[in-house]
Amino acid sequence: MFRVPLFHVCAALAALTFTPAVRAAEPDWKPIFNGRDLTGWDGDPRLWSVRDGVLRGETSLAAMPMQNTFLIWRGGAVKDFQLKLKVRLRNGNSGVQYRSRDLGKWVVAGYQAEIDNAAGKSGFLYEERGRKCLALVGEKVEIDAGGKPRVTGQLAEKKELLARTYYQPREWNDYLIVARGNHLEHFLNGIKIIDTTDNDPKNRAADGLLALQIHAGPPMLVEFKDILFSSQ
Repeated sequence: MFRVPLFHVCAALAALTFTPAVRAAEPDWKPIFNGRDLTGWDGDPRLWSVRDGVLRGETSLAAMPMQNTFLIWRGGAVKDFQLKLKVRLRNGNSGVQYRSRDLGKWVVAGYQAEIDNAAGKSGFLYEERGRKCLALVGEKVEIDAGGKPRVTGQLAEKKELLARTYYQPREWNDYLIVARGNHLEHFLNGIKIIDTTDNDPKNRAADGLLALQIHAGPPMLVEFKDILFSSQ
């Protein structure tokens, strides 16, 4: 009977023990808002400004848009990416646009992560000037080839999400948007709240612009900071 020398066995075990694990690459985060001014961004100068390191979208009775208007990042179209940022909505309604089309005059169309102080609404997936509501908070959704959303699972019950206070009205909240191919995910304050697969070849978007929304309506104020982008 052939016997393997003990030192060979030990060496083999040591090699297995100390072989480094292969890890997924960490996102290479790059700031796309410099905290000083609107360099790289394009929007109605009456409505967008920077104060104390914070990007502000504000309307008033003297400056009130007749339709939804956007601050567009002019760094180019994005495809597969991760975007994280901090948002504080004082009042009104807003959103983060991604893979969107430029319609001119600071108007865009495309995917939007909702920003709303109403309970259970912030973070849902909407398509501006398109198919409208695609996935509600807590839903796993597949959009069929005809553009119809179908709920295939629940990430969490809405009551559970509300109990965990996944969103804090009028306070700073952390948004993370992940887009990979036709798979879209939204996270709010570290909690995954949207998981959507868009199988609609006519209406889905593989790339497009990033933008921030001011919604038409009464005077409002929304603030953004720490806007970081990664193509990984």
